[in-house]
Amino acid sequence: MPGSIALECHNKASSMNNPFTSSIENGIAELVIDKPPVNALNSAGWHALADEIWRLGEAEEANVIVIRAEGRGFCAGVDIKELDAHPELIVDVNAGNYRSFEAIHRNPVPVIVAVHGFVLGGGIGITGAADIVVASECASFGVPEVDRGAMGGGAHLQRLFPVQKVRMMYFTGEPIDAAEAHRLGAVERVVPKTMLREVAMDIAGKIAAKSGAMIRLAKESLNGIEDGNLEDKYRWEQGFTLQAYTEKDSAETRRAFVEKRDVDFKK
Repeated sequence: MPGSIALECHNKASSMNNPFTSSIENGIAELVIDKPPVNALNSAGWHALADEIWRLGEAEEANVIVIRAEGRGFCAGVDIKELDAHPELIVDVNAGNYRSFEAIHRNPVPVIVAVHGFVLGGGIGITGAADIVVASECASFGVPEVDRGAMGGGAHLQRLFPVQKVRMMYFTGEPIDAAEAHRLGAVERVVPKTMLREVAMDIAGKIAAKSGAMIRLAKESLNGIEDGNLEDKYRWEQGFTLQAYTEKDSAETRRAFVEKRDVDFKK
């Protein structure tokens, strides 16, 4: 069992204003996303997140990782304002997303994600890549990609929900709430927001108390028996995101979002 010494892991990039903080205590690594107002990360933020998740998982002191967030919601995905101003950054944003989700799914140790409020876009990628999901009663899950002129998220959404539910959510952009997510089997527990961290840490504590060697073997073996390769599926989707960015409608959706107006595809 890992030692009980508290190790502050405010990573070396904390001075670079990373959108998160992290720590390790009693075998549990905790990473907290905190990027007001909606925890939407820019390209640099996604790469930093990936680096830190890998670093935490490789730490001998950690048997499990808990990822949660502060603020109005868990994660609104990518920074649309950045992409509206610099659409050429889409390749770098794609790479940061890919690396972050892979760091969770392929991490040496189990990753628990505790979500509240909105779980959108990249937030779905984080959640869908996780091993265990705990949600507050106020949580909602959605993929507004079509309305933002992009693709992606379907592979990770399909790891949470059945195929037809995924397509309904994807084509309409309509979210589902925590109760429905629990009914569909994606969420382990639905709890009041005030209890979210406590419940996630309780589950993490049960894992942290076990043999680190056995837990790491279990994570690798379970990944190996999954149906299909999650990263390959997501990479396929990302190709369509690049293609979407060549369409004028894609730029219009981002511009409308930034300007807080309805889209006008006749422009």
